[in-house]
Amino acid sequence: MDFRILGPLEIVDGGRELDLGAAKQRALLAVLLLRANEIVSVDRIIDELWGVQAPATAAHTVQVYVSQLRKVLAPGRGDGRRETVLVTRRPGYVISVERDELDLNRFEGRVERGKQALAEGDAETAVRELRAALDLWRGSPLADFAFEPFAQTAIARLEELRLGALEERIQAELSLGLHASVIAELMTLGREHPLRERPREQLMLALYRSGRQAEALEVYQQTREALVEGLGIDPSVVLQQLEQAILRQDEALAWTPPAAPRQAAAAAPAPARSILLVPRDESELDLLLALSEPLARSASPHELILARLVPEEAAADLPLAAAELEDRRAALREHEVGARAAAFTSGDWAGDVLRLAAQQHVDLLLLACEAEVSDELRRIFEDAPCDVAVLANDRRVERQGPVLVPFGAGEHDWGALELGAWLASAHGEALTLLGTAVSEEAGKRDASRLLASAALAVQQLAHVSTEPLLAPPGEKGVIEAADACSLLVLGLSERWHEEGIGEVRGAICRGARAPVVLVRRGPRPGGLTPDEGLTRFTWSLRGAGAGRAAGQD
Repeated sequence: MDFRILGPLEIVDGGRELDLGAAKQRALLAVLLLRANEIVSVDRIIDELWGVQAPATAAHTVQVYVSQLRKVLAPGRGDGRRETVLVTRRPGYVISVERDELDLNRFEGRVERGKQALAEGDAETAVRELRAALDLWRGSPLADFAFEPFAQTAIARLEELRLGALEERIQAELSLGLHASVIAELMTLGREHPLRERPREQLMLALYRSGRQAEALEVYQQTREALVEGLGIDPSVVLQQLEQAILRQDEALAWTPPAAPRQAAAAAPAPARSILLVPRDESELDLLLALSEPLARSASPHELILARLVPEEAAADLPLAAAELEDRRAALREHEVGARAAAFTSGDWAGDVLRLAAQQHVDLLLLACEAEVSDELRRIFEDAPCDVAVLANDRRVERQGPVLVPFGAGEHDWGALELGAWLASAHGEALTLLGTAVSEEAGKRDASRLLASAALAVQQLAHVSTEPLLAPPGEKGVIEAADACSLLVLGLSERWHEEGIGEVRGAICRGARAPVVLVRRGPRPGGLTPDEGLTRFTWSLRGAGAGRAAGQD
């Protein structure tokens, strides 16, 4: 069976496209496929399909849709394949998908092999794999749900994956000397994404190697003007260094035919990936730097972008804000941490933060605020393209101790797990995974199997020591566990749209002695994801698959 989401939703079985029924029934299937091999609660399904306008009969309607889909997906199989694709699992349903049955997984597998081949010097194989990966796309992802609220984050996430694969394919083609053939495509990409720096870097190199040095320098100036005017920020260090190399006609820019593929070569330096810090004052800047500077120095190095958005009515404070940022930027660069800084007046704080995050190569947006979801923060949670981490109390990372991550396998729990592992690795600490102890009244298992699955998934990326810990449900157990930790990283609730931070998380933020970081998981791959490795989708599906293999109910 072939499940396809890289275009309009389709399922093909034995060469025959299946009739998936009416629009809402198809939407239910899409909701389940976007969380393949994960339990999706009935409440979550109702919220995704109807939102606040859910009818009183919504739960019954979901049962009817599931029944109809089961008839389509598994009509009395006798061919040795699994009998059940769509399974009831409290408190909802799971769609069971083998890895190669989902076109997204096949896409990611080819992208991963293409990146690996390029890292080993085999550009021809890289181009072949990456072209084959992109050929799996049949148009816009989930095109039949382009205007459905439940699909917006997934669509943005998938589009980001496609654009990343396209950039990798172009990089491989540049390695083969196909400079002239990619110029037109790169110009189109530049028009569509004028503030995205990697295609501009590739275009500059392609033009220079085609004997068009003046045009290459013009692309740099156009990019710089767009960044300064649109975001108030200079181009990245990578782009600045390329401009200087072109000006001096550096011999290192000349193309040389690739040597024979090598087996264990290190990957070429990738364009800088960034962490965006947006403090409202100097004290917040210090708190956010204490969190982010170790990440910038970690095994997954990142550039720091410091931004101060001064309210228009306080424009007189702009020179001081800019001077404070410049002092921090200079200090960071003295300690060999890549950093850029910008201060400007803003009449739309959330809108300008989103613009910065979208147009720079930002893996993580760091903010500081009280433990509540303001209108501005809600807008950022809704629309930010990357992970968002909010320091929700005024504690500073000062003492030693493990990083604590309460984990329940929710969407944002996975983001918290990834950031927690990254922080633990950067600080040289262990990672403690907290789950719920057995509840005899609820008749449920404890979370130890789930924690084991999460530990296996995170060790694959971060190589950190993980420790499981079980505690009773509620805020008391989390607060007590945090007493022995240097930092608490907490994923948002799945229902943050309705509940905000929520009563339990709010109590944790107020009661914990350690700094508390709230995480909203974004569409882009996170900061821990290696350039040549797993994408954000693969990270989730592999982790979910590990949970299924461990027998998680």
